[in-house]
Amino acid sequence: MTMASARSFMSIGEVLSQLRPEFPDVSISKIRFLESKGVIAPERTPSGYRQFSRDDVSRLRYVLAAQRDHYLPLKVIKEHLDAIDRGLTPAPSSSPSPRVPGGLSLAGGLPGPDDFLRAPSDIRLSRSELLTASGLGEDQLAQLEQYGLLASRGGYYENDALTIARTVQEMSRFGIEARHLRGFRSAADREIGLVEQVITPIARQRGPEAKARAEEAARELSALSVRLHASLVKVGLRSDIGG
Repeated sequence: MTMASARSFMSIGEVLSQLRPEFPDVSISKIRFLESKGVIAPERTPSGYRQFSRDDVSRLRYVLAAQRDHYLPLKVIKEHLDAIDRGLTPAPSSSPSPRVPGGLSLAGGLPGPDDFLRAPSDIRLSRSELLTASGLGEDQLAQLEQYGLLASRGGYYENDALTIARTVQEMSRFGIEARHLRGFRSAADREIGLVEQVITPIARQRGPEAKARAEEAARELSALSVRLHASLVKVGLRSDIGG
C-alpha cells in the first residue's frame, strides 16, 4: 500500500476528531455500535484495525444529524441510506417509498453519442419502485419482461429499464401493448449485431488504445442508428398521412 492510499483511510480516533465539533456527544462506542448495525463497513488492516473511508464518515454524519435533528429511528435512517445508495431520494415522512430524482424523468429528443455506453447503474429500483416511477401495471411489466423488452439486474432495475418502462407507458395511451413492440426488440438486436460487426475487429487490434477506439465507434454508430431509425419512421409517417 502506498502512502497516498494509506492516508485515504482514517483511524477511529481520527474519525472521532472529525465528527466531534459537530456532534459533541459522539463516542467510539457509538461508532462501533453503528458499525454493528450495518450503517458502515470499514475495512480492516491485516492486524484487525479499522480503516474508515470518507464515505464512512459521510454516512456517520448523516446518521448522527438525522437522529439529532429529526429524531428518526435507526431503521428509518438505514432505509434512507439504502435509497441514497441506489441513486434515489429518501422518502419524505408523507411518502411510503423513495423517489426517483427529477432529473431522470423521461426526456425528449434523441440521444447523442455521449449517452451510449455509460454505466447503467446510476439508480437501482425494486420492482414496486419501478412500477410506481413508471406508472406501469404489474401485467404490463410482466409482458415487457416476457417479450425481452426489459429486464432486471441482480433483482434491481436500472436507468434504461425505467426509460423503457416510461416510454411504453406513454405509448399505452394509444392502445399499444407490449406484444405490439416485439418488432422493436428484433430491430434493436439486428442493429446491435451490425455495430458489433464493425467494432469487434477494432477491439481485437493490438495496443492499449484499441478498446477506447472500439467504445468510441460504438457510441457514434449507436447514436447514428437511432437517428436513422427515427428519420425513417418520420418520413414513412409523413408519406402515409400526406397521402
